Amino acid sequence: MTESVSTHAKRIAADGYTIVEGAIEPDLVDTLAADLLRLEDAFGVEPAANSFEGTKTIRIYNLLAFGKLYERIPVHEHVLPIVEQVLDPGCLISSLSSIAILADEAAQPIHADDQLIPLAKPHVPTVCNTMWALTDFTEANGATRVIPGSHLLDHSPDYGRHYESVAAEMPKGGVLVWHGSLWHGGGANTTGERRVGIAMNYCAGFIRQQENQQLGLPREVAARFSPRLRELVGYGIYNGLIGHIDKHSPVEMLGPAPPADTGTESGTGGAGMVWDALR
Repeated sequence: MTESVSTHAKRIAADGYTIVEGAIEPDLVDTLAADLLRLEDAFGVEPAANSFEGTKTIRIYNLLAFGKLYERIPVHEHVLPIVEQVLDPGCLISSLSSIAILADEAAQPIHADDQLIPLAKPHVPTVCNTMWALTDFTEANGATRVIPGSHLLDHSPDYGRHYESVAAEMPKGGVLVWHGSLWHGGGANTTGERRVGIAMNYCAGFIRQQENQQLGLPREVAARFSPRLRELVGYGIYNGLIGHIDKHSPVEMLGPAPPADTGTESGTGGAGMVWDALR
């Protein structure tokens, strides 16, 4: 990773997306790929039967519920700072899932990840999503297809309509980061190999999360999370107001956070309510 956080953020503002090459450590990439195969086998995961999820695509949802390995993803030092530039440090995890596009899968219809949010476009970013490449992403094997600059349009795409797009190719270990209004979709896989990625998706702190993190993750699992990861799944308050429980942060329900594995990650702590500043 050679380019600065601000450079990537500026590219997202202009083009709607950026690619961070070499963002993820090779051993983490390989470990994630192997564990996804384990989960797929253990739970008998099969493709869906709709055009959006794909009829030859394996998706595993709610990955934070499956062990400490996945806790490394949302807070990754080469990715989260870029997302925080696009949204703000009060952003939340919207969803964390895997997407393995199998041989002969058709292209996913072009869409925008925020098009179900009823706001006039263009608007400030409400969603910022990322795709981790656990294999090489090529045009032939189904690399995500994007329409540069489409995040600045005043409307969302018509689902199922054909649009000219380009493949966001990247080597294994790279991460694609994009504005939630960008028109995009998974590509067709014309090879005999899987295209495997992890979709680590974020939303602004004032937007409802795609996956219900507080109910989808057992409280005892969230209790072991680091302070920053606790905030990212929603155990906190946004701008001193949104998400409180009787004027208290919901993080108090989890008890003390465990010691951090490293000294590089921390939360914002017990932020007070916005009213406390009004004297």
